[in-house]
Amino acid sequence: MSSLTLDAAEEIVAAALKRAQALGKAVSVAVVDAGGFVVSVHRSDGARPLTPDIARAKAYTAAVMQRPGRMLKKWQESQPVFFAQLSQLPGAAQPIMATEGSVTIKRDGEIIGGLGIAGGTADEDQQVADEVLEALGYELEFAAWGVAGAAADDHEKTPATEDAGTVRNTGGAEKARNAENTEKGA
Repeated sequence: MSSLTLDAAEEIVAAALKRAQALGKAVSVAVVDAGGFVVSVHRSDGARPLTPDIARAKAYTAAVMQRPGRMLKKWQESQPVFFAQLSQLPGAAQPIMATEGSVTIKRDGEIIGGLGIAGGTADEDQQVADEVLEALGYELEFAAWGVAGAAADDHEKTPATEDAGTVRNTGGAEKARNAENTEKGA
């Protein structure tokens, strides 16, 4: 069983802050372990005061729901009362936020934590999270669950995973590469 070390969390945070700064964004970054407990939270200079709390909630959601927030959106839309009640449970340490910038940290097939980015637009938060985790060698594929068709817009089946019923988060990193290739005429 793997665990998310402080050193690994700090590496993720540093990379995320650097990537956000390259985009001209002042953000907060939170990393939690698989149980949703905070390992590291940083707020960059200029980030709005509420962003650390939002980043923590995003990271918590990704860890305890065991799926990136973006994957949970359709489920939340189809069951809003259920999602509203999740945050009211006695053991809920944070609100559940089914949104961009909430990404599950997974290595060797095991969920070891959650990453939350807050301070940019939804797409920018997602882009930073996806690019950082991908660059550091974390997995971005998760089995589809929730409601039928939950993988429709933000996820795609890949040839390697189509038969296994998994989807790849195609948020920020791939969208950014596709836009860059389009601009270059590739």
